[in-house]
Amino acid sequence: MASIEYQHVKKQYGQVTVLEDISLTIEDGELMVFVGPSGCGKSTLLRLLAGLEDISAGELLINGTSVTGLAPRERNVAMVFQSYALYPHMTVAQNIAFAMKLQKKPKQEIAAAVNRAARILGLEDLLDRKPKQLSGGQRQRVAMGRAIVRNPQVFLMDEPLSNLDAKLRTQMRVEIKQLQRRLNTTMIYVTHDQVEAMTLADRIVILEAGTIRQIGTPEEVYNKPADTFVADFIGSPSMNFLTAVRENNDVLRLGPGVTFSLPRITMASCKAQSFIVGIRPENLLLESNTTSLPQNAVVWPSRVQLLESLGGETLIHLALEGQDIRLKLPGSPNCRCNDQVRIGFMPESVHLFSKKEGTCILHGLERQS
Repeated sequence: MASIEYQHVKKQYGQVTVLEDISLTIEDGELMVFVGPSGCGKSTLLRLLAGLEDISAGELLINGTSVTGLAPRERNVAMVFQSYALYPHMTVAQNIAFAMKLQKKPKQEIAAAVNRAARILGLEDLLDRKPKQLSGGQRQRVAMGRAIVRNPQVFLMDEPLSNLDAKLRTQMRVEIKQLQRRLNTTMIYVTHDQVEAMTLADRIVILEAGTIRQIGTPEEVYNKPADTFVADFIGSPSMNFLTAVRENNDVLRLGPGVTFSLPRITMASCKAQSFIVGIRPENLLLESNTTSLPQNAVVWPSRVQLLESLGGETLIHLALEGQDIRLKLPGSPNCRCNDQVRIGFMPESVHLFSKKEGTCILHGLERQS
């Protein structure tokens, strides 16, 4: 196992900066996920650690020792790419053993390592097959087996599941998590899929435009997003954002007759007159024939614009003063498109953000702690 440190790392291509002053510590045995939109720099961070790219400034350390100037083969890291990159003329066993053969390892050692990797990954019955005889999930396991036999300090995975269908991705996520626990090895996993990030990670690094927006456990980034970017990116569906105007003191107004109070706001340090209110879709409430809204809920009338049935739950698209919002409920609600309904939320579920900078001022449920 190994700990990893990025110390003020910067990466430029000519005049274009793709990573700006990245400082980050990954603990020994941790499964860290880099997540963010395309072009945010997450794969570049991985390639810098693997030695496939040179850093423009800063330092990279593995177990406290700088690897900044070392060649890839000297870093003892193994990388699994989005492309399986298997040799089509070789069997599964030969693909897994290829790197060890290049290192001229003894045949018995190679055979033992291949058998161990095959046992871990459930490939024992497939060792004599060629890649064309395998499914996408099996090919990905072979690529992972090729990394396992190297017994690296660190596993690096760059969007390894993006070529698989939805069902296989779900299955492989579980297998990767179990694999990392069995091997007890430090792993960095890159994805643009926030569901993968939330289900796999011990901690998540959320990146945008070459900078780190937040680092935390899945629970921390979901329940206490640092800003509107994180709040919007993490969560499926993402957080609703509504414009709120200060009416007086601690009272905020979302629309005509829709006001609520946030007594924990310190007025002396918060002079702004307008804010962004964030509400998770699952924290919105819908009034029905059988369910009344709580007495202390903030309530407003709205119209159903669209219903999305997901089987066990339903997404309801509505509007408030021209702002689109989404409400998530279990099962099938008793409403249809164009129905007039009443929806609401509890004030303690609200996240409050600065309208100018987008930073979080108040996290939902903080006032109850």
